[in-house]
Amino acid sequence: MMTVRLIAHTPEPEKVVAAAAKLCYSDAHITDLLDGLTEEKTAKFLTMLSDLGHASPIEHASFTFGIEGVSRTLLAQITRHRIASFSVQSQRYVRLDDFRYVVPPEIEAIPEAKEAFLASMEEDAKRYLDLAHKLEEGHTARLMAEGMPEKQARAKASKQANEDARFVLPNACETKMVVTMNARSLQNFFHLRCCSRAQWEIRELAEKMFELVYPVAPHIFAKSGPACVSGPCPEGKMCCGKTAEVRAKYASIKEAAGV
Repeated sequence: MMTVRLIAHTPEPEKVVAAAAKLCYSDAHITDLLDGLTEEKTAKFLTMLSDLGHASPIEHASFTFGIEGVSRTLLAQITRHRIASFSVQSQRYVRLDDFRYVVPPEIEAIPEAKEAFLASMEEDAKRYLDLAHKLEEGHTARLMAEGMPEKQARAKASKQANEDARFVLPNACETKMVVTMNARSLQNFFHLRCCSRAQWEIRELAEKMFELVYPVAPHIFAKSGPACVSGPCPEGKMCCGKTAEVRAKYASIKEAAGV
């Protein structure tokens, strides 16, 4: 099951962004940037930035998420978002004795497909552990023949085995990560990945992340979500045709936040 937590963020992110905007548009000094930045004035600065399309000040607010129960397929997609920092559980250093994987909903929905998928996952797990064991034994024997004590040889051999055994693992294999993005990158991420045309898993992740950051910085993320939330759908002939439903969905999320 996908789990997403907002584990850290810039303290008073909207005030920090407003201070940056204040510097851009006034003769304020660094020493008094935060002076007079009431909640009302902060909101005013952020609305002005949004109306002007001046996005660089929001880069000063960052958000860090803990994510688990997602697939390596999702990992390949999310790391395409360049302006972000990622720390991912290593398949090189962590042996997956407890082999877990993500089952796509469309496979889950068709009994015959699900049966074939689960059989494949079971076979993958067996082959992975069998290969890791064979590699570990082979490396241990070689290292001991080179004069290394058995305990030390086996510890080194285990890491070497993981390094190559992981090549048989499927994209469905679960992973976990810590991800940090600034607010501007998050807006772009939501714009692309909350869209109904995004792959189902990363769309679910994007929606969960949005639900976590909106209550913290509602003015920064006021127009966030898929592109059709704040403007026309950019997908042309590929449009899902459900703009009204999507806008209602995100209005509901914002209302539920109680901000």
